[in-house]
Amino acid sequence: DSITTCLSQPVHYAICKLGFEKKDTYDINNILSGNGEVCWQAVSDHVCYLESGQSVDYIKSIRSLGPVCESVNSYFKSLTKEQFVIQYASWFHWTNCTEVFLEVFDVLQSTQATEVALGLMKLTSCLERALGDVYLLKGSDCPFLLRDLLASEQLADVFGQAVMNVLRVFIGSPHGLNLRNVLWHGFASPQEIPAKYCAMLLFLTAGLGQLLQTYLLQTKGVLVHRPYVIFISLEELDAFPGNEILSIAEELVKLSSFVLKIMLPFWIAALTAFKQSRYADSVILLLPQLEAGLRLLFTTTNKCPNRLLTAESSALYTTFDEMLAKHLDNEEVNQLPVVLEEPAMESDFLWDFLNHQEGPRIRDRLSHGEINLETFPREIANQIVGFAITILCRFSDEDVFSLKEHMLIKPLMNCASCYQSRFHPISRLKKQVLECMKSIHLWPELATVPEEQVQKIKGLEENAETNTLILMVSEIISQLQYYMPQNCCSSDDPINSVLTERLLVELSDTRICTLYSPRPVLEAVVVLRKISAQCHQVSQQVIAGAGLRYAQWLNKSLRSRQRHNYGRMLNSIKFLSPVLRLILLLITLELVSVHSVSKKNPFDYQQYLKFLKSVLQYTENLVTYTSPDKNKWDETMELTRKALIKIKKISDRKLMLMHLPT
Repeated sequence: DSITTCLSQPVHYAICKLGFEKKDTYDINNILSGNGEVCWQAVSDHVCYLESGQSVDYIKSIRSLGPVCESVNSYFKSLTKEQFVIQYASWFHWTNCTEVFLEVFDVLQSTQATEVALGLMKLTSCLERALGDVYLLKGSDCPFLLRDLLASEQLADVFGQAVMNVLRVFIGSPHGLNLRNVLWHGFASPQEIPAKYCAMLLFLTAGLGQLLQTYLLQTKGVLVHRPYVIFISLEELDAFPGNEILSIAEELVKLSSFVLKIMLPFWIAALTAFKQSRYADSVILLLPQLEAGLRLLFTTTNKCPNRLLTAESSALYTTFDEMLAKHLDNEEVNQLPVVLEEPAMESDFLWDFLNHQEGPRIRDRLSHGEINLETFPREIANQIVGFAITILCRFSDEDVFSLKEHMLIKPLMNCASCYQSRFHPISRLKKQVLECMKSIHLWPELATVPEEQVQKIKGLEENAETNTLILMVSEIISQLQYYMPQNCCSSDDPINSVLTERLLVELSDTRICTLYSPRPVLEAVVVLRKISAQCHQVSQQVIAGAGLRYAQWLNKSLRSRQRHNYGRMLNSIKFLSPVLRLILLLITLELVSVHSVSKKNPFDYQQYLKFLKSVLQYTENLVTYTSPDKNKWDETMELTRKALIKIKKISDRKLMLMHLPT
């Protein structure tokens, strides 16, 4: 309750006061031509420069542009929606988000500060994406940071340096108003963002559209919009139940110590947006508030209260990235995960949804304009809202015990306590292994020529080497029994009793701490994932090849040499299935003990990595030999024999992870 702002004194002054110091009334006609076009020269004349003449003087520029922004805001308020659409809608087409900018106009007509802040967040996100598309007219790799994008030569070539300097006063520079960052990182409360700055950015975006149209006509260029990110496999994101708990969520928001009271309107607006099926709006409002609440915990537990405020231009903000890190920038241990009641859950969820490269990376993609706001998935919004409610609950006073025991809250909290990372490399490896095993289990169902017909192929005798390889697999399985659940191995049929999908699922369910995995662990996991991917490709090639050859056999289109090759393929399948399943079992057993990597001495670790890379080499060669254009089945047999000898030797020498104490 005592916190009245999360803006440091200089930042608060720049945003809330500096642009109001000049009391002049500015004539809108100075920057607006008769046909409604922006007079960029008149606007850029208000940008001031330091004595060197090169660098923008942001303080003087904000002060000078204040009355201009006020005039633009008043001008927009004087227009009807129809007038605005007729005069400006076409100038927003270059953004590929015309509707978003028309919505911002509607917001400016209201008096709700939360809606203005939300409109400004959406505007900056869409504007950044559109500017990136323009950048690609002249450059190749678009900068990730808005700051670097606005400072690029490519945009200056298209719009002019003076125009880019105007934009940098409002967004993209830590020395300017930096409106995008203070909002998206949860520093600004609703009342601290003047509506006139939102109006000015709307005005400038239309002006950029006018300049771009002229540029494209002169250069005969075509602006191509990059496709939006499309989320697939949304079921993987399903951690929390539905939204029935929204009925009590608003009460929780008002009671939880996690919520800064100055930010309460954002929370209420986020929950309201969800109820209204405005899922992108809900998440855009929630993510900065989760960051603000966690920053409060972070600065309290690490005894650095000054970090709660926006940093100056010379220092970094305290953002999700730092709050989720293992160590602080001074190398001391971050205390935030220690004090969280369920540290793995909170951190794992946030890493999954925000940081892991194979996860949805919601905050990055929303704030940089990579997601179509109109089709934002309800499933993702549901998870963010569910997570937010669990963290509100954790940091509520005991007075709300009855609320925590509510029949709708308890299942949600149970889901939270059971949460395991889905997008950490270790979690992805588990998924890869199980998908590969499912593929290999399809082999027995493949339509193939009966065995007796294969044996009739002239010159294709039964190969004793196949049985030898299968026996070697059985011997290795016997060595591994100690590291597997009891009674899973039948002495009559060790291969088919052990190398099963059921066992891999059981082993994969073992909870593995993925948070702050040491570098050696991640290095090993990279190699294990490559091995698994190669095994899966072999399986897919076998399935495709067997199907094709069987069809050709039936219609008698196989030549003599092809019939021999088909027979060798069917012989090879007999040993390849147990060998690939053995490799998947080894990967899974390694995963269960994966954190023992860091306990290996340097020599053993290097030997271990060398062994993994040799297995990878074997699987890569398998992919080549089993490909449709190679079909080297005899060579596959010899390759496999050498690989099994190496696996058996390594296992004997106890260099594998599962032989180490966990």
